[in-house]
Amino acid sequence: ELKLEERVFDVSVNDVIENGKQKGYYLLFVDLTKERQQTLKMQELKEEADKANQAKSAFLSNMSHEIRTPINAIMGMNEMISRQSETKEILEYSQNIQFASRTLLSIVNAILDLSKIEVGKMELAGGEYRLKQLLYDCYVLLSSRAADKGLEMIVKNNEMLPAVLYGDELRIRQIIVNLLTNAIKYTEKGTVMLEFDGRVIEDEMVQLEVSVKDTGIGVKEENLDKL
Repeated sequence: ELKLEERVFDVSVNDVIENGKQKGYYLLFVDLTKERQQTLKMQELKEEADKANQAKSAFLSNMSHEIRTPINAIMGMNEMISRQSETKEILEYSQNIQFASRTLLSIVNAILDLSKIEVGKMELAGGEYRLKQLLYDCYVLLSSRAADKGLEMIVKNNEMLPAVLYGDELRIRQIIVNLLTNAIKYTEKGTVMLEFDGRVIEDEMVQLEVSVKDTGIGVKEENLDKL
């Protein structure tokens, strides 16, 4: 390369051949100034994007930690209420608060996981969970929202499914709640149905099938691949 003031050239030396004999040389200058400027600009833009991405990840991580503290405080106080109260109605309210708090905490954890996904650290957390409790929790969280819109919310469960399963309950719950929320949001009249079904595919393995159906406008075809 040859730099002349603000211009950059690629210089190559070539032989001059005549009748099979070398007679001399010639220099070929190719102006690379524009290409080099574009490369530098792209590098600057990449560095700016990397910095913005790092700032976003740091913000998400910090905010998720900040939000966890009051949520844990709410859950702790609610636990005290459930222990000290014997009134059936209050205990039912307390159970709903506990579920809503757990759901909110799982969403906050998902925000933190977003920063983990970007660095390839996403992990599923396995554990035992009760299928009917999962179904009931999802129903309790969103049934009032459906009722506010005059919608009938139907729940179906295959009684042949095992009572206790092993998997990432928070992820499964998050998917179901997201689908139900969208179903209620885009349904003006009629029903929203949540159905748990599945089949045993091995001695200790179940293929769980959860479906959300509604009488609304449905998902646009161009958005199906985003589910």
